[in-house]
Amino acid sequence: MNRVYVCSCFGITENQVREHAAAGACTPRQIASASKAGTDCGSCVRRIQSLLGRATACPRRELLERAAPAAPALDEAA
Repeated sequence: MNRVYVCSCFGITENQVREHAAAGACTPRQIASASKAGTDCGSCVRRIQSLLGRATACPRRELLERAAPAAPALDEAA
């Protein structure tokens, strides 16, 4: 089995990060809470961010985007 480690401090793989993301973790902090990845030396945080990316469907992010009121249009005449 070919394992690509994201966090060598705690032995967390890309697949484990993806599994946590599929379970609802949308941020590196949420991944850290679920797996400890990123809580020791911190060198893996950018890799975790790239794995999560904007393309990853995040139910919490989608709820926040739906709940956020639209920004009012600037009145250029004023």
